[in-house]
Amino acid sequence: MAEIKYEYKTVQTVRGAGGLVISKMQKDGWELVEQNQGKLRSTLDFRRPKKPLPRMLIGTTVGGLALLVIVIGVAAALEDGGDKEGESNKPTVASTSAAPSATSTPTAAGSASAEVITPQNNPEFAALLKTPDSCDSTNPDFATKYKGRTVAFDGSIVHMTPHGDNDTRYDFLLGPGDQGPKTGIGPAFKYEDVNVLDLKLGSNNPTTVRAGDTFRFVAEVGEFNADQCLFFLDPVSTGTR
Repeated sequence: MAEIKYEYKTVQTVRGAGGLVISKMQKDGWELVEQNQGKLRSTLDFRRPKKPLPRMLIGTTVGGLALLVIVIGVAAALEDGGDKEGESNKPTVASTSAAPSATSTPTAAGSASAEVITPQNNPEFAALLKTPDSCDSTNPDFATKYKGRTVAFDGSIVHMTPHGDNDTRYDFLLGPGDQGPKTGIGPAFKYEDVNVLDLKLGSNNPTTVRAGDTFRFVAEVGEFNADQCLFFLDPVSTGTR
């Protein structure tokens, strides 16, 4: 009987989010091998059997490589022939470096790109905030499409913990709605390695925050970490509601 060969993956997640990550990885065929619980983060080790490469696919691959060599050879011959016909047959390329007119006005596309995304003006964002699973495929799709754009939503602090050994910088988990630690829908939004000043609370807002506090969050869209099911944001401003 052939020996089973495995591939391995190690995932780090913030404390309290391990269950979601394990569930997501198991759906993809990974088996939890070991779990180490730290003070602030958990380290999860997974493995899954490697899929053997079918013999038919191996043969197809070899044949495809041979065909590729032939095609490259023909293309090289055609290119050499084309070079000998002289420069007169080369297409003219128009320059696009001309300076824009001083009287030009912003395009509709430019105005749209500057618009802050809210659940009221963007159906995709409204649907994202209502997803029942923080590992849902809606998260990476939205992050890819709108990375660098600004979003605004009513939410609350689900969890906050010091970043590493720092006493003044924190990792925040945010969720839509007013449920704080009891939030059960939407993405697991994360502000990583920020202090209270980075939240830009404003002069009329509190100088301290805690889990359960509700705010109007305005943030820039960052990456979605599919292994940890965390949707990273960068704070722009934070207002009380």
